[in-house]
Amino acid sequence: MAPYPRTLGLFLAKFGACSSGLTAVSSQISRQVLIRRVSVGAALPGKNVAKGPEQYPLELIRKKVEEFDIGKRRLANMMGEDPETFTQEDVDRCITYLFPSGLFEKKARPLMKHPDEIFAEHKDAQWGEDGRPFHFLFYTGKPLYYSLMHETYGKIMALEAYQDRLRDKQLFNKNFKRISAGTSRWLTQHEFHALLLENISPRNYSYFIQLMERLLAMPYSALEEEFVLRYRRQLEVQSIKERAPPLQRDHRGVAFSTAQGRRKTATSSVVLRDGGSGRVTVNGKEMIEYFSVLQDREQLMFPFQFTGMLGRFDLECTVDGGGRSGQAGALRLAISLALLSFLPEGERELMRQAGLLTSDPRMRERDKPGQAGARKKFTWTKR
Repeated sequence: MAPYPRTLGLFLAKFGACSSGLTAVSSQISRQVLIRRVSVGAALPGKNVAKGPEQYPLELIRKKVEEFDIGKRRLANMMGEDPETFTQEDVDRCITYLFPSGLFEKKARPLMKHPDEIFAEHKDAQWGEDGRPFHFLFYTGKPLYYSLMHETYGKIMALEAYQDRLRDKQLFNKNFKRISAGTSRWLTQHEFHALLLENISPRNYSYFIQLMERLLAMPYSALEEEFVLRYRRQLEVQSIKERAPPLQRDHRGVAFSTAQGRRKTATSSVVLRDGGSGRVTVNGKEMIEYFSVLQDREQLMFPFQFTGMLGRFDLECTVDGGGRSGQAGALRLAISLALLSFLPEGERELMRQAGLLTSDPRMRERDKPGQAGARKKFTWTKR
């Protein structure tokens, strides 16, 4: 170990390095070589030794941040914008305008981002001055990943033991409130890698998702809700784009809302009045009289059943065009849109996921010339 620093020191001294500085450099290099050899010496060559991402000095990051701030102000002045209110969205827009690129790969296009987004985060030192790793799973190559898997499995075993105790006391309830996972998703492999700062293979990620799904499916998984939601992300709420019709009031002060719907060639409009008895009229007739088929009546009542509001509203419907099936679909969409005025923000996303706020684009396929119908063919005969 000693000859390497000594050789480097003689080489530097040959070009005029001072002796005092040479001694400091030599001692520092020898210390780094010692630490490096102790840190990886216990691992066999070719094994998966934990290697974190490249670490960047704080001085470099600080210098890059200053250069980014200066460049952003100059860009704002160049584009005639106020530097104080110049956001990252404005920077991206200006870069796209000044440096148009037709490259397919987005990472190859010109960009100007904050250094915190460019330079990846890195782990702190994983071993001490004596070269011993802090974590007992260090030599697995993925200490945080295996610690998380061990912790998750421990929580599963603890929940199973808790459920067994409840069964012994005859207190087990299968309908215990579970974690609501309809509006969230698991972390992607890229997000999981960024969270742990370790190289996560597709197989490792698959094992992790399987173990978390097993925990989520347990009857009393709500006891570990905080742990589970730590590795889930909320889905983008698309129902926000659905504007609820404004809530209105008649001369008696009763709240009501109106909406329109379409299905095939049928168009409909509804008036939903609060504080009613559940009466439904379609074109001036009772629902049972107008829709003789049970399935069509179920279509009208499904939005009320889904939101738990059966019997609360009086419904006045007007429908025109199409057949009974198309009219029922148009009325269901109009009723769902009218109900948005009486629902909180959280339940609107559930209605969208159930398909109540989406118009059905399917239409009857036209007949084809030379055929018996849209798909049906004439019977073939030899003569």
